[in-house]
Amino acid sequence: MAGILGTLWDGVALRRERIGADPDAPPRAVALPAAWEGGAAAAIAGLAPGTGPVTLPTLAEGWIRRVTTRGRRLGLLESPEEADELAGRLRALLLARRGAPGAEVWRDRREEARFVLNLPAFLDADGGFDTPGYAAAAAVGVRVLDILGQGRAPRLRLGFADLAGLLAAFRLPYGGAEAQAVAAAIAALTRGAAEAESGRLAARHGALHPVALIWPEPPGETVVPGLAAAARTALDAAAASPGLRHEGCVALTPADAVEALLGAESAGLAPAAGPLVPVRDAEGRFALRPTRAAERAGEEAPSLLAPPAPGARAAMEAAVMPFLDAAPPAPMAVAAPPQAPRRAAPRPVSAAPARTWRVAVGGLRVALRATEDDRGRLREIAFSLPREGASARALLEALAQAVSLGLAHGVPLAAFVEAYAYSPGAGGVVEGDGAIGRATSVLDWAFRRLALDYLGRGDLPDPVEEETPVPTSAAPPQLPLDLPAQPAPRRGRSYRHAA
Repeated sequence: MAGILGTLWDGVALRRERIGADPDAPPRAVALPAAWEGGAAAAIAGLAPGTGPVTLPTLAEGWIRRVTTRGRRLGLLESPEEADELAGRLRALLLARRGAPGAEVWRDRREEARFVLNLPAFLDADGGFDTPGYAAAAAVGVRVLDILGQGRAPRLRLGFADLAGLLAAFRLPYGGAEAQAVAAAIAALTRGAAEAESGRLAARHGALHPVALIWPEPPGETVVPGLAAAARTALDAAAASPGLRHEGCVALTPADAVEALLGAESAGLAPAAGPLVPVRDAEGRFALRPTRAAERAGEEAPSLLAPPAPGARAAMEAAVMPFLDAAPPAPMAVAAPPQAPRRAAPRPVSAAPARTWRVAVGGLRVALRATEDDRGRLREIAFSLPREGASARALLEALAQAVSLGLAHGVPLAAFVEAYAYSPGAGGVVEGDGAIGRATSVLDWAFRRLALDYLGRGDLPDPVEEETPVPTSAAPPQLPLDLPAQPAPRRGRSYRHAA
């Protein structure tokens, strides 16, 4: 453990776990802080190269040493003491699960680096947000990215994760104006702190870009104490710089294993995936537990973490976009999927229990078959839309096959529900389902129905009438409807998740 003695790693109690990066990966021995959950262990298994045992302190010290050594070689860190100070700050951010560079840095790959800050980790003991700590962490991220870019990168990728988890802590529904104000202030604080650090680097090494003369106006106030004032102060500090080293600093990026390592449950601006998450119990079976966001939200979790209304994500993006240097990607859930035990060879389809629902969605007849394993868990799905054209049927059959393959390889049903519930399309009134009265599309009805029956999800309300346009060519429903005798055969090739 050379290089660890005498650092913050001293005295950190570790626990060991055998786990793979995903359900198809071979398990490996992982040592991580005792208080961290299994999702972090799976993330470490995915971040570490090779397949042998891995210890978080040793793995982290590898990239920390590469950053400080490169900084000294390039003259961006002017003394050993400055390098040690930066290393100490990086260890502190990681141990507090506040921030870390992306997977490409952990794996020592020659890719454009990113640095992510986990927003809920900056909640303080009094229920507020640690704005000084967040600004300091953003500055550290800029220093690291500047070094990794050889001091010449015009644009950096500093971003944040789990906005939804932060909003839950303040009991703010994702689609509300107060939530948008908080998000805009967070983005403004991130940009101000990042560009202020870029200005400090410019004062030391020379300016390469001018300071912006016209600043977007941050929110005047938010429900988070001190956040609006901190954002204004950070922007003013950046504006007072003699120049900047970077043309842009703030960019939200797709998530990787680092978000799971930090404990973030959603990427960037993404809304929460729901109040429950599937995990493995002691016997290797799936169980549902509250998410961290749900624990912060308390009794209000079911309503706060329900899927937001259509358009809420776009409104959130519009609120933060003035303070970003690049358009954000589509939201992605980042919680690592629970590790599923290896499944035995499937039984013949004829022997597998199945359930079938026959409904009409906006006048369009559809049937959904769900095939279960011997424990009653969902194994496969199949659709039938006899009045649709061949192209539409082929697309829906392909999607059903993809979902079935994912279920067979341990992807939790909750992930598919999060992806396809409230999908846009030709929707309207649902006939034949007593629990779901309206849907935005066939996929919306199908995956909310599966969530009800297999996840016990009662937190997915019907959309309002304005969100479910009825197709003008809809024919009157003709129930009942029969499915084909057998679902489409499986392909012979075995698919694996990427590590």
